[in-house]
Amino acid sequence: MATRIIRKEGDPILRKVSRAVDKIDDRIITLLDDMKETMYDADGAGLAAPQVGVLRRVIIIDVGEGLIELINPEIVSEEGSQCGEEGCLSLPGITGEVIRPNIVKIKGLDRKGEKIVLEGKELLARAFCHEVDHLNGILFIDKVKKDEDVIEKE
Repeated sequence: MATRIIRKEGDPILRKVSRAVDKIDDRIITLLDDMKETMYDADGAGLAAPQVGVLRRVIIIDVGEGLIELINPEIVSEEGSQCGEEGCLSLPGITGEVIRPNIVKIKGLDRKGEKIVLEGKELLARAFCHEVDHLNGILFIDKVKKDEDVIEKE
């Protein structure tokens, strides 16, 4: 495993749409392992492959309930609404209020290629949406509430 460099706002790769993973091979397994090490090293709650310079549909999340790895994740349903502060490892020191669904069902593949379906509520639902947005070239600052400002913390 290796810690990878997290791409920051302004890097064009963060605005590109990621390609689906056709085959889970050693490169994808290494990517998952490196993303895990990178996320934990940066004290993050989630990380998408484009954030480490790889345009593949791969995300990892740990909001305190254990590591979730998803390959080719797809949100299949959303319920309710919540508004909360978000930040991002690619936008250090910046936060903003974002409206997200309160409950999200997501499907994808695990590292063994087996299909998984997960349901996330509150923070986990927010994390699912945030990381899938990264795969589509969307950053949370694109979704900050119109009557709110992006806040830079010192």
